[in-house]
Amino acid sequence: MSDSLTGDLAPLGVANGAGAPSQDGRGEAPGPLPLAAQYGLALLLVALAAGLAFIVEHLVAAPNLTLIFVLPVMIAAMAFGWGPSLIAVGASVLAYDFFFTEPYYSLRIASPSDLWATALLLVIAASVSTLAAESRRRMGEARRAAEQAQALQGLAHLVIRSAPQAQIVEGAAAALAQIFRAPAVIFMGQAGALRAVATAGGARITDAEEDAAKGALETKVAARAETYPYDRSAFDLWPVPVTKDGACVIGVDFTRSGRDRPAKPERFVEIVGGYLAAAAARPAN
Repeated sequence: MSDSLTGDLAPLGVANGAGAPSQDGRGEAPGPLPLAAQYGLALLLVALAAGLAFIVEHLVAAPNLTLIFVLPVMIAAMAFGWGPSLIAVGASVLAYDFFFTEPYYSLRIASPSDLWATALLLVIAASVSTLAAESRRRMGEARRAAEQAQALQGLAHLVIRSAPQAQIVEGAAAALAQIFRAPAVIFMGQAGALRAVATAGGARITDAEEDAAKGALETKVAARAETYPYDRSAFDLWPVPVTKDGACVIGVDFTRSGRDRPAKPERFVEIVGGYLAAAAARPAN
C-alpha cells in the first residue's frame, strides 16, 4: 500500500464529517417514528376529524361531511406514507358510516344517498392517499439524492485542496455514512496488517469484521454481511484498488441503517474509492 495514504494513519475513532451521524448521537437527524406510532397517529387524525364533523354536522349537509374525512388521509399520506394513509382511508370511511349515516351507530346504510356519499368518500380518500404518498416518496428521493451529492462534494473538496491523507480517509468514511445513513469503515494496510483506519456513524468493528475484510482483500471479492463464510460480520465489505499494488476495504453496516439494503451500493463505493485512489496518486508532501 502506498505510504502516502497509509503511512501517517493511526487507528481512528469516529469521523464526524458534515452531515454524518456521530457516535454519541449528537447532530444526528432524528429517525422515523416507529410504525406502530405512525398508525396510531393516523387513527388519531381520523378521530379528530370525526370530532370536527360532530361540531359542524348541524351546519353542513351530511354528504359534505365526507370532505372533512379526506383531511386525515392527506395528512397521514404526506407525513407517513402508504400504510398509515390506507389505515386512515379505512378508518375514515368506517367513522363516517358509523356516526353520520342512518341508522346511526351502525355500519348499515339505509339511504341510497348516504351509500353514494360513503362510496364517494372511499374513492376520493383512496385517490388522495395515492397522490400524496407518491408525492412524499418523490420528495424523499430528491432529498436523499441531494444529501448524497453533498457528501461526495465534501469529499471531493478535501481531495482538490490536497488535505492531509488522514483527513481524506476520515472524510471518505463520513461521506459513506452520510450517503447510506449507516455506519461505515475503511480498512487499510498498516504495519503489515489490515486495520480499520477510519470509521463513521458509530461503526462497531469486531474481530468478525476484520476477518471478513482480510478475506475480501485476499480474494478480491466483495463480502456480504451475515453471509457464509462471514456470517458473523454485520458489514458489507468491498475491496477497492487504491494504488497499483494495493487496495483498501470499504465497509457499510446496512443492518443498522433502519431501512432496506440499497439495490446498488457499489456505485457509491466505487466513487469513494476513486477519490481515495486520487489522493493516493498525488506526490507525497
